[in-house]
Amino acid sequence: MAANDTLDDIKSKGILWGFGVLTLVAVVVLLILGAWWGSEPGQFNIQDEARKRVEASKLEGGHNEHESAPASVASGQANEESEVSEVPIGYTYTNTLAHIAEVLLHKSGGYITNDVAPPGVLLDNISNWEYGALVMLRDATTALRNHFARDQSQSAEDPDLAVAEPYFYYEHNSWALPSTEAEYQKGIDALHKYMTRLQKYGGTVKKAQFYSRADNLWQYTEVVIKRLGGLSTRLTANSAEGNYGPGLTVIEKQAADEKGTPVTKVSWLEIDDIFYEARGASWALLHILRAIKHDFADILLDKRAMRTVDIMIKAMENALTPILSPMILDGSGYGLFANYSLTMANYISRANAAALDLRDIMNRG
Repeated sequence: MAANDTLDDIKSKGILWGFGVLTLVAVVVLLILGAWWGSEPGQFNIQDEARKRVEASKLEGGHNEHESAPASVASGQANEESEVSEVPIGYTYTNTLAHIAEVLLHKSGGYITNDVAPPGVLLDNISNWEYGALVMLRDATTALRNHFARDQSQSAEDPDLAVAEPYFYYEHNSWALPSTEAEYQKGIDALHKYMTRLQKYGGTVKKAQFYSRADNLWQYTEVVIKRLGGLSTRLTANSAEGNYGPGLTVIEKQAADEKGTPVTKVSWLEIDDIFYEARGASWALLHILRAIKHDFADILLDKRAMRTVDIMIKAMENALTPILSPMILDGSGYGLFANYSLTMANYISRANAAALDLRDIMNRG
């Protein structure tokens, strides 16, 4: 009996040890995957990506499009269709938007926000990063559809952009059918069709247009100002005990409480979410600004506004400085520990101030 009891004890302990080892291995794997999936994507070169897309579009069937074009179009555009000598105006901007969406879908771990299983469901920082980038992508795509691709307010909108924009406004956390990834991919495909038409005629399809005018850029800058201002306000909302919102003193806060006005002070448990949302927005806006600098170069030089755009770009680059702390520190402004929120808000506020200058310059006529 004693020998049998000893054998049973050994078996039970062996099972427990085996289960413990498997659990430890699973935890280690999840931690490694979480660190990898939760890392922020790096920057990309907008002009290199545009040239890659031009070369890819040549290999995807440019000859078939040329053969199917009407004789009058084919004869007049033979050289243009056989080989594109340079990237057309608007191509770099549109490709930048498409590539931002591709990075969201295909970065390490793929699109994380709609994950329902670990480790993705636990990675709230990268999910907020994705949302920040997505908001900037949506704004820039809307500007492309409503302003950059239209000659005037009474002109017809581009058919491919009318398809692309709504797909990026699909709910950002849907894992069921249709999934968020599938809908965003349709938006990317529609942007690629618009880019193909920017290069040349395709059959009987009319060539796409892109208008790099001051009034178009002014209208988009208005949206950017509001986005940056909102992020800056949210980042600084918990920076001091008496800061309960934009310009509210303690006395005003008490009066607001009596009237039932909600307080906008952010909990320290949520400040990292806002911080990473701002990081994602800065990452996307940085590339969009670089594309604007490229495709709106003539009007920026004519208005002497290139330096203003450079200031915005530099501020976004500073906002993306690598993070050295394993957690987002939220100390007081002059305390022992750094305050990452205030640092991020400083860079975003600087970019916002430059955006205000850019809006005024573009609006001078």
